[in-house]
Amino acid sequence: MIANSINKSNQQTLQKEINFSGIGLHSGIYANVIIAPDSPNSGITFIRTDLKENNTIKALWSNVSSTNLSTTISNENKISVSTIEHLMSALSGMHVDNAKIFVDGPEIPIMDGSSFPFVELIEKAATQEQNNKRKILKVLKEVTVYKEDSFARIVPSNQFSIDFEIEFNSTLINKQACQLQLLNGNYKSDISYARTFGFEKDVNELRKNGFAIGGTLDNAVVVGQHKILNKEGLRFKDEFVRHKMLDCIGDLYLSGHPVEGYFYGRKSGHFLNNKLLRKLLSDEQNYKLI
Repeated sequence: MIANSINKSNQQTLQKEINFSGIGLHSGIYANVIIAPDSPNSGITFIRTDLKENNTIKALWSNVSSTNLSTTISNENKISVSTIEHLMSALSGMHVDNAKIFVDGPEIPIMDGSSFPFVELIEKAATQEQNNKRKILKVLKEVTVYKEDSFARIVPSNQFSIDFEIEFNSTLINKQACQLQLLNGNYKSDISYARTFGFEKDVNELRKNGFAIGGTLDNAVVVGQHKILNKEGLRFKDEFVRHKMLDCIGDLYLSGHPVEGYFYGRKSGHFLNNKLLRKLLSDEQNYKLI
């Protein structure tokens, strides 16, 4: 179980702008990104600077348009930004409530495949407390969603907790479960370093279907039949499940608020994470903003 004590004080934004560039994991398209401070109660907003109009997309569960291998958000004009989950995870883990994200392409750069580069940039820019109180999404009732033998569940709790289990048909992964407590800001040390991963046997098929075009051993862990192909090996012995937790934290932040509840996922991914938010937020008896 990862338990994350939410600072129930004021909202935060960045003290100054952040700049970074890189290649998109799936599109292979190079993009430049600026993350700028924003006013209280604004939340997280993505802005496609390569487009002249209708280019603003709020980072909300209701704007998720695809969960196929990443999380994509779109506006009513079908303008989209994909692979936002690692950046959203970092913003959640570093308690950034309000920010504008300017990107001149269709996909957020993958960087090294983890959220650590974003965490490091946020730390360098530093956060700034704002005058308005932070609103917390408190879970009041248990909500569960399923897909075949996978499920995602959230239940009432006095803190944000996350507990995850994965299973792959690979002797190098097999089953992994992560039960950690994430307290006193150690999102950085316990979660942010975990990289996205894929299987060597799937690479050609993925690329044929327009995915993983920008993927390399510098931005993903590649699992072969008998060994990890990355020369440096793994950053954690359970890096695979920790990355799934990193994704989940980013996906849940699309609720628009820090969440107070206990999340448990078994073989869950972007699809179930979003389905869970949709079901949770479809009934006001399931939650309250505090």
